[in-house]
Amino acid sequence: MNLPFEPHRHVPQPDELAGRVLAITGPTRGIGRAVALACARYGAEIVLIGRHVRRLEAVHAEIEGSGGRASIAPLDLEKALAADYDTLAAAILERYGRLDGLLHNASALGALSPIEHYDVPTWCKVLHVNLTAAFALTQVLLPALKCSQDASVLFTSSSVGRHGRAYWGAYAASKFALEGLSQVLAAELENITAIRVNALNPGPARTQMRLQAYPSENPASVAAPESLTGAYLALLGPASRGITGRSFDAQVSS
Repeated sequence: MNLPFEPHRHVPQPDELAGRVLAITGPTRGIGRAVALACARYGAEIVLIGRHVRRLEAVHAEIEGSGGRASIAPLDLEKALAADYDTLAAAILERYGRLDGLLHNASALGALSPIEHYDVPTWCKVLHVNLTAAFALTQVLLPALKCSQDASVLFTSSSVGRHGRAYWGAYAASKFALEGLSQVLAAELENITAIRVNALNPGPARTQMRLQAYPSENPASVAAPESLTGAYLALLGPASRGITGRSFDAQVSS
């Protein structure tokens, strides 16, 4: 009898990600940083993709100081042009010859506001950073992902991207769209490539974005990012081989 795949219960083995090259957007704080450090600790070499070079360098130093390996790939998802994406993709292929995993973690919250009063430029920015940039980055990195014998693309979802909630505006719309993009891409790549595509909702976590959305909440009442990394390791590593087109939760009530 095959047990159901439950990434939130995953307990990684030592060197589980050894030999893998994983790219992570938004890796300088919160969940992105925690996942980058965890993946490096379990053997992966990490490509750190973000806009703040000094913060990228700090995480890079932390990974290498702990015996891991990483590289920095500065990219501003709000302002990057097509040439910037192409340059990044070419650099990854030249250095590594492939890409074994891509985690879309970076996102913008925008404003919590009724649709009737939602600021149009803010709407466009949030949709661009959360959705269009993720699409563009995935597209240019597909050749590198196709060079892997076992690759994973993982989109960060949200509970408000499955059931709409008042005032979450562009953020919720972008997460609904990411769920759809994940399913479409999974269907296109299934059976003709070694790439699997899934989505993961981290749930409430002690992050800057959570604080922005819930300023009166006690941070200690929600999960630390470091406690959620098992699900990410499962979906980026060999544990999820053959699992595609699905959406999971990093936190599941018993």
